[in-house]
Amino acid sequence: MASGESNVQRPWFEAYPPPKTSKPKTVTKEELRHWFLAGQKPGKDFILVDVRRDDHEGGTIRGAINLPAQSVYASIPTLYALFEAAGVKKTIWTCTTSRKRGNLVAGWFADFINEKGDSDMQSYALFEGVLGWATAGEEFTDLMEEYDEHVWQRDHSSH
Repeated sequence: MASGESNVQRPWFEAYPPPKTSKPKTVTKEELRHWFLAGQKPGKDFILVDVRRDDHEGGTIRGAINLPAQSVYASIPTLYALFEAAGVKKTIWTCTTSRKRGNLVAGWFADFINEKGDSDMQSYALFEGVLGWATAGEEFTDLMEEYDEHVWQRDHSSH
């Protein structure tokens, strides 16, 4: 190793270009909950993608699919084609808090939608992420799969 080189591993997302859409649209937990209560169905009316990998414990919002953020960038063209063929107009990306992974992938997907000139499909990050949802009360946790209260009582400030 040459002098000055570091043995520190770069974050996974540095392998990809930063999104042009650095501040993607967001949807709040209240808005998303309203969609559920109004009868909208995940997988049909919207796609909810949980991009957590190692920390996918504690449960996830009902109907979410899990695609770890590290796998999303290369899959965006295929995901777009699938969502478009299914007629889905809204994709919501979420991670623990949405500060990093959720916003990052929502931005990448928004960039792809914009490059396609698609004015119908929208990419959102879930504001406050799964943590905000899981700690907002029973009216939210009732809409979770495999909810584990103890996981959400931990310190999640590093996410």
